[in-house]
Amino acid sequence: VPLVVLAPVPPVASWPYLGTSVVLHVVYNLLLMKAYRLAEFGQVYPLARGTSPLLVTVLAAVFVGEVPPVAELVGVVVVSVGLGSLVFLGGRPGRRELPAVLAAPATGLAIATYSTVDGIGVRTAGSALGYTGWLVLLECVAIPVIAFGMRGRKLVGQLRPRLWHGLCGGALSLLAYGLVLWAQTQGPLAPIAALRETSIIVGAIIGTVVFRERFGHPRIAATVVVFLGIAVLNLS
Repeated sequence: VPLVVLAPVPPVASWPYLGTSVVLHVVYNLLLMKAYRLAEFGQVYPLARGTSPLLVTVLAAVFVGEVPPVAELVGVVVVSVGLGSLVFLGGRPGRRELPAVLAAPATGLAIATYSTVDGIGVRTAGSALGYTGWLVLLECVAIPVIAFGMRGRKLVGQLRPRLWHGLCGGALSLLAYGLVLWAQTQGPLAPIAALRETSIIVGAIIGTVVFRERFGHPRIAATVVVFLGIAVLNLS
């Protein structure tokens, strides 16, 4: 709300992107929560985030005309391989893990699509703060309406013990995605998407410390591959 009040209102040309992005963000959240229920955090998160940079590269080339140079493309591929390889550290997923393995790339497709839509929309808006404020405000209306439709009056009681978790997560999401949108006004979409997905390294640490999932030498090696990709991106 403060962003909506203080920042410039996005021009009419950017509102179709805002509306499309809200729908995609809702789909993304539903897919991600479904994937988290089906498999380990350390398996789902890398697969969801690792598929996004390559898809953003393709979408940015098709819809924005941003064809990355060879060195930058190599960096995006290396980052994606490093992140995606984290999924298969425990061996090939079995039949029980298959729904999660399918839901996670679908989440990555939603991430890539809304990243491309927002990349175009925020440039059209001319104000990262205004675009971010309206995007989050519209999501804050859409998601509770959908949640109430799915759970009815039980929702209030289910939300009460999670209030502070939700408020902290919401504040961090606003800050994080606001930074992403600002970055998309400063440079090409593909490397920004790739660098953003290095959050999976922090996610791997959280999976180990909070959820007691193993880290091990293979995961360390995958992390090294990610940093090599980052180095290539920074040098390109």
